[in-house]
Amino acid sequence: MKKIGKVYYNETLAGTIEQTEGEYRFQYDPIYLKEPTSRPVSLLLPLRPEPYIEKTMIPFFDGLIPEGWLLNIAEASWKLDRKDRMSLLLTLCNDCIGAVKVIDASSEEQ
Repeated sequence: MKKIGKVYYNETLAGTIEQTEGEYRFQYDPIYLKEPTSRPVSLLLPLRPEPYIEKTMIPFFDGLIPEGWLLNIAEASWKLDRKDRMSLLLTLCNDCIGAVKVIDASSEEQ
């Protein structure tokens, strides 16, 4: 099953992240790229039209997922597997500290 998240930077849609069979893909939204005031969501992910593709969770997004006791609470509360990084990202990162948040859009794409 494909999992998709909308990535917002300062409340503006910046792009999408998705997990498909064997890969993770982040791509900036074309409208976001056209805005002269747009900034990258991370210095590790400069603005570009081509997608970023990795075999494991893209490190910047993996870093948004809580660790330690907070991850333990999330696992117990939502019955999430700590190895399922995309489900953790989509469930726990819609109200992150900082400018970036990820909203689950998987059901929108079905």
